[in-house]
Amino acid sequence: MPRDYLIFDLDGTISDPKVGMARSINFALECHDFEGKDEDEIGKLIGLSLDQMYAQLIGATEPSLVASLVARYRERYAEIGYAENTLYEGMETSLRFLHSQTASHIGICTSKPADIAQKILQMFDLDQLFEFVSGGGIGIEKHQQLEQLLHDGTISRNSLMIGDRFVDIRAARRNQLRSAAVLWGYGSRTELESEQPSYLLERPSQIKELVG
Repeated sequence: MPRDYLIFDLDGTISDPKVGMARSINFALECHDFEGKDEDEIGKLIGLSLDQMYAQLIGATEPSLVASLVARYRERYAEIGYAENTLYEGMETSLRFLHSQTASHIGICTSKPADIAQKILQMFDLDQLFEFVSGGGIGIEKHQQLEQLLHDGTISRNSLMIGDRFVDIRAARRNQLRSAAVLWGYGSRTELESEQPSYLLERPSQIKELVG
């Protein structure tokens, strides 16, 4: 039987990835003789997939170039960049509270590959709290990941997607799921309110209020 899940995005929702992502993106750019980009410029794109980020940063759409950029990015990120994540204050307490509730089930739906997401969760000693990790890849949209979780009977239609960018809220809506937008990540209040999420959260402690 599918369960009702609280499904978390990772980047910008559970942890702040900007330093590691920006340095890894610039590493890949410089390996291909492009100039590095400002960390804040990169930060505005966090939440998009890597191919979309490179398309916006340098107009890269040629499949072989994109594949090469992503490969060099992942080379650095898998070795160093993932460890440059920082956990948002209050997040661990809220996640452990959810895990302690017998009626509460939590999972991850991220654009990152699942193995990298697991490394980040393990670094924070949070991996045991989540019952599944759905990872993405180039050409895979978040709404397709949620669709697959529904198709596989992992999650129910009563599940709720929690994320910091419009892609998270739209993905939930396309699958007739409820959503909670968080304001401590990389999406602005204007961006998120325009997507009409079911809930709008201003701090990690409010996650506890989603159960009960």
